[in-house]
Amino acid sequence: MRAIIQRVTYTRVTVNKNVISTIDKGLFVLLGIEEADTNDDIEWLCGKIVRLRIFNDLNGVMNLSVSDIHGDILVVSQFTLHASTKKGNRPSYIKAAKPEIAIQIYNSFLLHLSKIFEKPVFAGEFGADMKVELLNDGPVTIIIDTKNKE
Repeated sequence: MRAIIQRVTYTRVTVNKNVISTIDKGLFVLLGIEEADTNDDIEWLCGKIVRLRIFNDLNGVMNLSVSDIHGDILVVSQFTLHASTKKGNRPSYIKAAKPEIAIQIYNSFLLHLSKIFEKPVFAGEFGADMKVELLNDGPVTIIIDTKNKE
């Protein structure tokens, strides 16, 4: 499981010209899912996201989590995070989970994240052609891969 986490001032997700999710201050998470991902990956990554201290405290030091600032989280599934560009110029997505598996893992991820975050988590529409608008605050962007957790 691979995530790109961005500290944002706002994020808006649109499908077919309709806004389906929007948050103000918080975290925008792009989530790439592999078929090898397990509940352990979900639990570990969700905990990392909720506890990640990338918001400024009163001294301007990144010392606060999204929970500490009472922010929100918006998650969008993105299979292209597992693109392999080793051969040629056309990326291969062979490591990305097939949609019928990925949607189950994605939904489990959203449920677990909401549970440990102790409030609703916003999401994009799985498999849809989405337009994402955001204002990256900082900019702060963190990449986490559960296969590199040790």
